[in-house]
Amino acid sequence: MALTLPAHPDPLADRLHAGGLLHELAHGLDGPFHYLLPERFDANLADFRAALTEAGVEGRVHYAKKANKASVFMARCAAGGAGVDVASLGELRDALGHGVRGEHLVVTGPAKSPELLRVAVRQGALIAVDALDELDRLLAPDGARPVRVLLRRHPPTQLRSRFGLDRAQLHAALRRCAAAGDAVRMEGFSFHLSGYEVQPRADLAGELVELCLKARVLGLQADRISIGGGFPVDYVPADAWDTFLGEHGPGQYHGEKAFAVDDFYPYHSPVAGDDALRAILAARPAGDDDDVSLAERLRQAGVMLLLEPGRALLDRAGSSVFRVQGVKDRTGYGIVTVDGTSLSLSEQWFNSEYLPEPLLLPRGEREDGPYEACVGGASCLDSDLLTWRRIRFPSRPRFGDLIVYPNTAGYQMDSNESPFHELPLPPKVVIDQDGDRPRWRLDR
Repeated sequence: MALTLPAHPDPLADRLHAGGLLHELAHGLDGPFHYLLPERFDANLADFRAALTEAGVEGRVHYAKKANKASVFMARCAAGGAGVDVASLGELRDALGHGVRGEHLVVTGPAKSPELLRVAVRQGALIAVDALDELDRLLAPDGARPVRVLLRRHPPTQLRSRFGLDRAQLHAALRRCAAAGDAVRMEGFSFHLSGYEVQPRADLAGELVELCLKARVLGLQADRISIGGGFPVDYVPADAWDTFLGEHGPGQYHGEKAFAVDDFYPYHSPVAGDDALRAILAARPAGDDDDVSLAERLRQAGVMLLLEPGRALLDRAGSSVFRVQGVKDRTGYGIVTVDGTSLSLSEQWFNSEYLPEPLLLPRGEREDGPYEACVGGASCLDSDLLTWRRIRFPSRPRFGDLIVYPNTAGYQMDSNESPFHELPLPPKVVIDQDGDRPRWRLDR
């Protein structure tokens, strides 16, 4: 029997799925689509801000734009006074075009283009400097306003990371910033860690606080640090996740495909989202002689905390919808083919699988029993499967039914989309709640 891995119950999405709106949209748009729930983004942003307030820490939340290309989330940032983390000229222009103020932007990424740096400086954005030659380009006089920079620290516990300045480079950068005088505002330091562990983030944040104190001796501003993102999302219940990890194997997948457990995102996290931020702030950084929490250390040093969450701000803020085009039987299970491709679910293109299981929204009542099937895409590639795992649907899917992948707004729905076979990219539909009535519009 197929292992079940349902997403956490979501009353707002359940009401939406129970009505006829998604079927109407599938008919009107004539293909797959993603729907977005901006009110969830607003609520997640408020939760992160509340965690900072509760800890008595001055901070600012910057939405990591790379997590989703939708314009509506830029508009929500502008309306709510939130910052945005951008890494390209296109992302910067999009944020500015939706009303996000230049001083609320953090520009990250390696080896930034001259055009990106030029616009970022003129708009007063904060630039996370990743290399010494990048700093030299920024410090070259051009008559523009002072350059706002963070110096990005190479994580000493992740030596394979290609990002950031090591200790010697960091000290060289500090000397150059001090020598530059009023041409630069060296506002602090940043890092980004792979993984989702709490203590390593607290440890490195504690180190950056100490670096701020040392930088001030050189006459630099150094009053803020950025700890990036990496706040996990809890997609599925703990018991289902534990059972899945203990029992999954090639027999659960089409073609006996093998997946390594370590390649899966941790779809259950006991401490997630804003609670993960609370845990980081409550942790005691290693090597701190005062043995105080990170929150207390930030307050003592007068250091602001910057955050760059992406996936965590998009938790439950959208899902992906496909129409069933056909069903075929194999020995012991079936193959459902939908009217899109796996390019619209990014995890499948990282030798992994998006595991929260899809939902079947049938057209009309069904009296047949459960049906086990994987889900394939509409392309002519044998590897084009949206779900390799054999899902136990409540009934046999039929032509015109809908398959809904829940909670895909964070990194899933547009990181790797491609108009392969000249198939159009699934549009994004923004759904707002007008009382009990959902109203929709296309994301522009």
